[in-house]
Amino acid sequence: MKRTRTIILALSAALCLSISGCGGYKTMTADPSEVKAKQAAEDKKAVAEAQADDSVSAEDKSTPSTAAEPAESKKKEKADTTIRSILTNEEIDPEVKKQRPLAVMYPINYEAQPQYGLSNVDVFYEMIEEGNMSRQMGIIQDWQNLDLIGNIRSTRSYFCVEAMRYDAIMIHFGGPIDWLKWVTDRDDFDNLNGVGGVLGGDYGAYFRIDNGKAMEHTAFTNAESVKNACAAAGYSLEIRPQYYDERQFYFNDPDDRNTLEQYKDSIPAKNIDMSGAFPVTQSSLVYNEEDHKYYKYLYGEPQCDAVTGEQMAFDNVIIQEARFKYVGNHGYVDLDTISRGRNAYVLTEGRCVPAHWWRKDYHKHTTYYYEDDSRIHLNTGKTMIFIIRDHMDTFAIDGVSYMTEGAPLTPVSY
Repeated sequence: MKRTRTIILALSAALCLSISGCGGYKTMTADPSEVKAKQAAEDKKAVAEAQADDSVSAEDKSTPSTAAEPAESKKKEKADTTIRSILTNEEIDPEVKKQRPLAVMYPINYEAQPQYGLSNVDVFYEMIEEGNMSRQMGIIQDWQNLDLIGNIRSTRSYFCVEAMRYDAIMIHFGGPIDWLKWVTDRDDFDNLNGVGGVLGGDYGAYFRIDNGKAMEHTAFTNAESVKNACAAAGYSLEIRPQYYDERQFYFNDPDDRNTLEQYKDSIPAKNIDMSGAFPVTQSSLVYNEEDHKYYKYLYGEPQCDAVTGEQMAFDNVIIQEARFKYVGNHGYVDLDTISRGRNAYVLTEGRCVPAHWWRKDYHKHTTYYYEDDSRIHLNTGKTMIFIIRDHMDTFAIDGVSYMTEGAPLTPVSY
């Protein structure tokens, strides 16, 4: 009965999408050694920066303040008892804040679109994999009422490393054993693996839906299945204090939007073209001045939730450069997302400011700094994060292409 209800839901949602016109997808059959010298200089600078960051007081961590940073709330005359999400800064139910999020591996193949559960994603990632293809991961805090999630695909080690900063439960269908087992074997990492085996069990978390697509696009789960599987695996559904970082992003007060205009080298950023980093999917975003959000496109078409028909939209966008290397004989990529000193770009309110980033450990957040080492604050809402290869990938803002090497916002020379 439950399976029948799920299939009916899937078919109904697909019909709704065909009527709405959103998600109109059709079925379709550096070498890093060059940057060692630069990295050595950056690592030397890291020592002084690390000492400064570690000395930040508890008060400063809750409401950081420097001359270059946007002002936080000045409404101190009344206590703020609102419970806010550490992922979006939006008001949430206190019980939701206690629960561990899911890190869901979504496929990005054209024929696999659209997916279920995207409207509930708080933080969305896109990173490259082998063959110049990319993959996406959604961090979902409020998931325990979702009737359908997926379809689900395999993961890579660097997606798992990013999931660990949120103490998330990884939802995936396999992955390259040689380059993933070191993560899945960790005691501080919980995953539900649809193919079972040495990378961990599925504990009954997944089921197939005959949607007329290739077998790899038919694996799904839902909230009830995930909860039952976690119970069987002995995974906690509540955040684990020893692995939980209360700070994930620095946010401005909801009533005090950060326009980025206070930064002297911020630039307008209305159209974001990531095809220089993701040539197959040609991911892009377009800023809407009316609601202050960036709308996501995939293969030139709106990327939408298969349940609601809503196009994905974000208040913040981060482009983050990372060191990379190739591993194995199949072109697998390894991205270093626990590092410092690489370039980053923070986009919100239709503008972009160059930055650099630092993440100290697996269960620590990533902080984005301006050139004077002041933290850059995001606006309340959802965040899209592109992690791209330095010294290789490019991206374009409002028609101008930029390199991932050298000084920030260095235009590409053709």
